[in-house]
Amino acid sequence: MKRQKLVILGATGSIGVNTLDVAGRHPDRFEILALTAHSQTDRLFEQCCRFRPRYAVVPAADVAAQLESRLRQAGCGTSVLVGIDALEQVACLPDADAVMAAIVGAAGLRPTLAAVRAGKKVLLANKEALVMAGPVFMSEVARSGALLLPIDSEHNAIFQSLQNDISSSLEKKGVRRILLTASGGPFRNASLETLADVTPEQACAHPNWVMGRKISVDSATMMNKGLEVIEAHWLFGAARECIEVVVHPQSVIHSMVEYADGSVIAQLGNPDMRTPIAHALAYPERIEAGVEPLDLHRIGRLDFEPPDFSRFPCLRLAFEALERGGNAPTVLNAANEVAVEAFLGAGMPFMCIPMIIEETLAAVPQADVEDLPAVMAADATARETARRLVRKRCLQQA
Repeated sequence: MKRQKLVILGATGSIGVNTLDVAGRHPDRFEILALTAHSQTDRLFEQCCRFRPRYAVVPAADVAAQLESRLRQAGCGTSVLVGIDALEQVACLPDADAVMAAIVGAAGLRPTLAAVRAGKKVLLANKEALVMAGPVFMSEVARSGALLLPIDSEHNAIFQSLQNDISSSLEKKGVRRILLTASGGPFRNASLETLADVTPEQACAHPNWVMGRKISVDSATMMNKGLEVIEAHWLFGAARECIEVVVHPQSVIHSMVEYADGSVIAQLGNPDMRTPIAHALAYPERIEAGVEPLDLHRIGRLDFEPPDFSRFPCLRLAFEALERGGNAPTVLNAANEVAVEAFLGAGMPFMCIPMIIEETLAAVPQADVEDLPAVMAADATARETARRLVRKRCLQQA
């Protein structure tokens, strides 16, 4: 069996770590070609020592020099590259069979798009690439013939519930609705009054999933689900009115597809990202992922409820941005990244996150985004607008 050569963009985050865990269970199937990291260089060093990739990529030259010295002393021959151009370079290496796109946020757009343009098998965990640049991104997928496999547990569940087929329209397949499940995060039952005093530690304490801090905050605001709504629109060609969000606190059903005949097909499993990762890595085969079997007797019950848009205004804003189209999803994502950063690092109150996003959407003029420069320009404008609004709000609170 020929081993697949993997490039992992964002190797030190939760998705990257889980990808290496699955790949490490099958050394006869997978070879690690390149790993990238932003700040966790100690973890990247350990990964390089274990998996011996050809390349490692870090953002700065001084960090690269230190890492390369440590690797040399450890007897590891990995070459260390620097910067965004290097990310794009490893994303489209000629002998790379698959690229795990797991860089969080807008920073992952360019290297993920490079992998798509090179016609790679792209395992998409970076939802922001589709939120920011959906029409540009999907146009490149169609042009290059890249195989796009969703890693988000919800979109992977939808993919499986569509019998692994997204080549034809949902209408032709007889699909009536896509039902995206959401845990509701740590504040599903919290009183609205207490949300004003939420700390970063509380927002990052997800009841079911282990994730990075930014994604954990997105889950707490349900912006994560809003971004997934936009992602589902582009991945599956689903109209806004065909996408619903269902709060399911057990996180056992990862999403569902309802067909015209009334059938609803769901994908179930323990809340462990190794399941969708293994599905995509071995696609169209199935491999062991290290995930515990699902024990329905122990779970006992499955609950469902509609989302509360007054509690989670970020979800409402995401639906509105999808309806507006054009640059609105790009602006939404950029403003959210700025607002979450201000909450985590600058002490901005939790409930100011949706306020900053809504004000940014209102302040940035509507426009089309027909190519990557237009996407990046909209992103830059939205970030500057959001930062200005954050500074203003923080001054008012001082």
